[in-house]
Amino acid sequence: MLRCHARRGVSVVAVQAALLASSSGAFAQASNTELPAVTVEAPQAARAKPVTRSLRQRSASAGRAARPVTPGTSVGAPTQNTTETASAARAGLNQAPAGQTATTIDRSQFVNRPAFSVNDVLRDSPGISIKQGNGPRDFGISIRGSNARNGFGIRNLVIFDDGFPVTQPDGLSRSDLIDPRAYGAIDVVRGPSSALYGNYATGGALNFRTRPGGTIDGVEYGVDGGSYGYLNNYLAAGKKVGNFEGSLFASDARGDGYIGNSWFNTQTVNFLGTLKATPDDRFTVKIINNDLSTRLPIRQSLNQYYQNPFQQGCATGVSAAAGCGTVTLFNNGFNATAGTDKETAVQAGLGRNDRRTIVGGRWEHDFDNTTTWRNQFVFDDRNISQPTGTTSAFGDFPSYNFMSDVTRRGEILGLESTTFFGAFYNTLTASSDTRNVMPGGNATLGRLTNNLYSETSNYGVRAREELRLTPSLLGVVGIGWEQTVLKGINTAYSYSGPTGVLDPLKITAADRQFQNTAPELALLYTINSEWLLRGRVATGYGTPQVSNLFVLANGQSGNNTQLQAQKNLGYDLGFDWSPNNTLKVSATGFYEFFRDELVSQATPANSPNTSYTFNAPRSEHRGVELAADWKFYPGWRFMAAYTYLDEVYTEYVENITNGAVFSFNRAGNKIPGISPNELTARIGYDEFAGPLAGLGGFVEVQWKDSFYMDNANLLKAPGYELVNVNVHYATDLVSDTFRSLNLFLEVRNVFDRTYVASANNIANTVTAAGLQNPASVLANTTGSIYAGSPRLFVAGMKVAFR
Repeated sequence: MLRCHARRGVSVVAVQAALLASSSGAFAQASNTELPAVTVEAPQAARAKPVTRSLRQRSASAGRAARPVTPGTSVGAPTQNTTETASAARAGLNQAPAGQTATTIDRSQFVNRPAFSVNDVLRDSPGISIKQGNGPRDFGISIRGSNARNGFGIRNLVIFDDGFPVTQPDGLSRSDLIDPRAYGAIDVVRGPSSALYGNYATGGALNFRTRPGGTIDGVEYGVDGGSYGYLNNYLAAGKKVGNFEGSLFASDARGDGYIGNSWFNTQTVNFLGTLKATPDDRFTVKIINNDLSTRLPIRQSLNQYYQNPFQQGCATGVSAAAGCGTVTLFNNGFNATAGTDKETAVQAGLGRNDRRTIVGGRWEHDFDNTTTWRNQFVFDDRNISQPTGTTSAFGDFPSYNFMSDVTRRGEILGLESTTFFGAFYNTLTASSDTRNVMPGGNATLGRLTNNLYSETSNYGVRAREELRLTPSLLGVVGIGWEQTVLKGINTAYSYSGPTGVLDPLKITAADRQFQNTAPELALLYTINSEWLLRGRVATGYGTPQVSNLFVLANGQSGNNTQLQAQKNLGYDLGFDWSPNNTLKVSATGFYEFFRDELVSQATPANSPNTSYTFNAPRSEHRGVELAADWKFYPGWRFMAAYTYLDEVYTEYVENITNGAVFSFNRAGNKIPGISPNELTARIGYDEFAGPLAGLGGFVEVQWKDSFYMDNANLLKAPGYELVNVNVHYATDLVSDTFRSLNLFLEVRNVFDRTYVASANNIANTVTAAGLQNPASVLANTTGSIYAGSPRLFVAGMKVAFR
């Protein structure tokens, strides 16, 4: 149960998912006084030359920092670096692999602004869409709409932290862990990527890279504070001493929240240490721990959102103001014989009490200066207590992940090559319970309603070859094979009569096996120092989660074991243009064909399960991604990231029951949850000389277009435009103790727009005569919407010690 907390909450802290090193051709701002930017570089053709033995004598951090991040944000795929070691080439596969459409967001883009969650930083990359999840730092992250059709958490992409996977074997990732203050760079890999990253990478991958200890070189302390009781204290410490380099980040965040019943309290610790034990051996340890305690409001219907977006005046169900979300609870905790009580989130005490612990180790061994063997093991434990509605979920989800691979740089038929081959195994076994929430406050628990025993295992192999066909042409070919085993036993409990006699148990079992193969092919052609052309054909796949197999469309437990794995085939074509060092432009068009796409929608109010998953036989995703960075005058900078998405069902017949079963053809309809247009644009100025050097500011605009919420395309969530204004100052300090000082003040949502921060897909309904209910009826469907933040002020300070 949730423990009492009288608005002392300590906010949500960070999933630092840092990746190993920045790949060749990536840009990252060098000056922390410049504005964030999304830029592109057209790598020049490089003549092949042998790797010399002296390259092995690298620093202790070389195993995780393959290539330094250079100014700007890279968009596009880098070409091969002929001078890098095999170890550096392997690290690059967790960042921006050659041939992939990728963006690197550097720390300098958010060091002088509020960076509370992934929502604050990932919008700098095209192709990214963010929606509010179940908690202050819990967000649904989509790449090309990958997660917009999912009800909670992050699915259909794979996340790494310094090369260590933080996506569990069942495909679930949560962003509660992520405090952007911990990271030096974030890599966004877009498009089907299962050849390299395996199961669930239908949308791509995210790679969070913590700062090397030698970069911190001391201790930094910072504090951010602002509206609605927000306070985030954080500390970073790091050093490189001899053959050891280590960094530690810790943060404590708290806030009251801007929606009723949304206070939060969270702490995160993230450690990375690398020891160069011998000239040929490096050992790396990663430790992440996150504790989260938060209260949760109830997702609203569209009509409730218009009435009371921030759910004020919602102390009790009896006295609740219009628009307050409520849940219906059994008075006796097991059935309706003793009556029910309609309660608000505050009254019932809904929320989350979760802990996540990740411990990983990596050993890298160089056989010679061209061949590196890498072994990695990760233990990842997710422990949850989540009374989020009429029921509460409890469980411990320990998982184990092992991978081993070899990377070799050399020649094939006289052509420069990088060869990669690896094998992997990961598994998760858990037993989780669901219990009724009953009246009494503080998430008082009733009887057991469901137990799910689940096993998820994935194992397979993957191979990749990068070949320099000519000085200007790089070819990439890869393939992955994987076997996934899903086993589950779902036991549903129900009770009869006023004494709660246990009914016969309803047991549903599943034993499913999926075998998937994912090839990919890419070509990169460097025309000259200004132009790089990119083309790619790749595949992805994602299996359902065991829990998806036991939830019906009405939200009740049952047999949904016919679910299939989703697969996609994608085509990317793009260019990177960099005519000079003041202008960088990137454009990518993509077209992806899905089979058996997994789509989730909200279940009816007061159901024991909040979402239902189904397969759409065929669908198509197409779109355009644009990024630009233009330093049009000394001190001035303009940056923009734009995404256009057009995603439709091409084959899908939906069956809806109301007494009889009625069928509706959804072919040609838009997939719900997908905003067709999203834009982040920023213009600002930073003084670079004189007594005001280090002083700067910018104006930022965010635009998200309206989108459909249902399969019939009858109801839309409204779009929005937000304006943010920032002023910041950074300076080096002349002191034996202090190194530098950073200050900022930012006003978000300057014009105080009320907007939808999250809208889960809802189910269509029909009348007894088989007619679909119109938008006016669907607008009363609850369990969908969270409002976004009203105008808020955030100020921050960071001081670095020597």
